[in-house]
Amino acid sequence: MHYLEIEMPPTATPLALAVERYLQFLQSEENKSPLTVRNYRQSLDLLLTQSPIKDLADVGKESIRIYRQKLHEFRSRSGKELTIRTKNHHLTILRAFLRYLVQEEELDTYPPDRVKRFKEEQRKVKVLYTEELERLLAAPDAQTKNGKRDRAMLALFFSTGLRLAELRSLSRKDLNFHTREISVRGKRSKLRIVFLSDAAVTALQNYLDCRVDHLHPVFLNYHDRAVTALPPGEEFRLSANAIYRIVKKYARLAGIVSDPSPHTLRHSFATDLLRNGADLRSVQELLGHKDLSTTQIYTHVTNPQLKEVHRKFHGL
Repeated sequence: MHYLEIEMPPTATPLALAVERYLQFLQSEENKSPLTVRNYRQSLDLLLTQSPIKDLADVGKESIRIYRQKLHEFRSRSGKELTIRTKNHHLTILRAFLRYLVQEEELDTYPPDRVKRFKEEQRKVKVLYTEELERLLAAPDAQTKNGKRDRAMLALFFSTGLRLAELRSLSRKDLNFHTREISVRGKRSKLRIVFLSDAAVTALQNYLDCRVDHLHPVFLNYHDRAVTALPPGEEFRLSANAIYRIVKKYARLAGIVSDPSPHTLRHSFATDLLRNGADLRSVQELLGHKDLSTTQIYTHVTNPQLKEVHRKFHGL
């Protein structure tokens, strides 16, 4: 989701002050990550600039209806409208903000549960076929340092189902080649364990063995300059945008027309497990989903039981 084109409110209205208190609460009391707080701020900035609400007393059925309409009308500078999922994301954050006002500030405001989300179609999950995955993972030139890095990155995405931000934040100390495990801090600062495949271990070791620096990040930019840098070397950590572009680059080189992203590899990881008989709750744990309903988006992509029923009972 992108929020960079939303203008900041010009004045500190009572609503804006309440938003600031809520964001401070998320940080100090709820221990939300800086990324989560930033996402909430950007969403609530949209509420401040697009809704008619200036005071907490203005929150009501009509002002919420106008805000929902504004979400429909909102366009980015490039002319793109918000997806239904993004609109519902903003409404979910509005509900969380109202819940804070009721529970923490004990205000008599509009009931959070009366803020209705838009009807959303079942999410379509983009996954890669086996032959596409093989072409993608083999696309980087393993004779160069950047190629070794990129091959390790792609293998790690598919081996673990990591989110882009989770993979980017990895440091060497997080890798345990002996147990073939990685301890990952995901959304809501929740820790989980993910596991390395043989291919991912080989690719990671090939990349790390060719580095002569002592910096902490697993994936680096500017390898030549990193050689003389002192730890920890956070300024050399590969950015999220760079990782995103790298995946896109090798997808083009591999001739994959579906235009996959890093998250496509996460989807492919999950569907690969389900196709091979893994149960849904195990996949939920490996992906770090809070709710099983989030993991269930993959069940319409592949269901080993239904496939077996079809094989046994379909006539021709």
